[in-house]
Amino acid sequence: MTTIEAAADGEAVLDVRDRPAAPVWLVLALQHLFAMFGATILVPVLTGLSPAVALVTSGAGTLLYMVVTGFRIPAYLGSSFAFIAPIVVGAQMAGVPGAMFGAFSAGLVYLVVAALIGIFGVRWLLRLLPPVVVGPVIMVIGLSLASVAVGMATNTAGGDPYSLPHFLLALFTLGCVLVFAIVLKGFFTVVPILLGIVCGYVAALVFGFVDVSSVAAAPLFRVPEFTVFFSSFGEDGVPWEVLPLLVPVAIVTIAEHIGDQIVLSRVVGKNFLLRPGLHRSLLGDGLATMLAAMLGGPPNTTYGENIGVLAITRIYSVFVVAGAAVLAIVLGFVGTVSAFIGSIPMAVMGGIAIALFGVIAASGLRTLIEGKVDLGEKRNLLISSIILVIGIGGAVLKLGDFMEISSMALAAVVGIFLHAVLPGRESAGDTGAILAED
Repeated sequence: MTTIEAAADGEAVLDVRDRPAAPVWLVLALQHLFAMFGATILVPVLTGLSPAVALVTSGAGTLLYMVVTGFRIPAYLGSSFAFIAPIVVGAQMAGVPGAMFGAFSAGLVYLVVAALIGIFGVRWLLRLLPPVVVGPVIMVIGLSLASVAVGMATNTAGGDPYSLPHFLLALFTLGCVLVFAIVLKGFFTVVPILLGIVCGYVAALVFGFVDVSSVAAAPLFRVPEFTVFFSSFGEDGVPWEVLPLLVPVAIVTIAEHIGDQIVLSRVVGKNFLLRPGLHRSLLGDGLATMLAAMLGGPPNTTYGENIGVLAITRIYSVFVVAGAAVLAIVLGFVGTVSAFIGSIPMAVMGGIAIALFGVIAASGLRTLIEGKVDLGEKRNLLISSIILVIGIGGAVLKLGDFMEISSMALAAVVGIFLHAVLPGRESAGDTGAILAED
């Protein structure tokens, strides 16, 4: 067991393989659980899937990912926002089982790419994705969710009218996070997210924002409503028509995965693209997505919120992240506890999201700087600008009535294309730095 001690600026408080003492372990795991909870539950709510199943599959997928990567990467896998619209349309076309079949097939794309990297190495992929492309794409990952964070903070995420009291509650929560992370010392700087949520929840209770009736009425134990897609196709057979809708989404989630792995490597100070290797992390992510789809949960992806927690707290322990995964599985079966967490006002989670999504966007900027991308070059300036505008602006490419490419995927594809065809590729950034030894 490792004790929590103050660390110098830039040093890890807990490194990847450090295991904290039991009481601290639980608190740190709860912090990761709370960080991912709002977004992980929001995806099934928007797509009509079961939030309890999403909790179980995110926890199980994270543990599977850690096994595949040899417990070397402190990454939590949660519900992917990129699949929201395709799942909704896929469910309309072929029901929830059909949509899950499409998500399962998207997971297979991960396995194919992982196999190619295992055979040919990772350099060819990084030539397609140099810092001038990866940096803006990472920024898009954070900034494209900015409206979600602000919508949660202002109570407008569900289409409700703007609420100043909710926004003030979100700002209070955000202010608490800043105080705990920057002003205070010692243990407070390790759990600023969790303490911010606690402060926000108490304030919400005082001012009447919390409805605890659902907590009192919830059963102590309940079995989530799992959907096993391959047993529900019926007489119509396999719904092949959903594949063009959901499989292309793997392009953006793989790009997101690579971006997250680069950010994680920057934050933790270890090169996860080399050890344990991008092929293993992609394999783990793909298998986690397939497992989630088999049980009726939204596809998994590495989670920006939890990377933000790592960046803020410098707690990099895989044991902490695995603890959060176990807690997520348990909470999927505990009605009272999950109802209690579900009673946290959206405004409180919005205040947290503002901080965490911003950290991801700043990490993209850091990738540009550390990749030594010269934005004085017109080529690099235009590529970066176009990626940002397409990704943040919400541009969608529709191909027919049912197939469309999301703005994030389109931004990544356009960035890759522009880098490939425009002259001056040698100025696109230092990919060697990404592949440098630890």
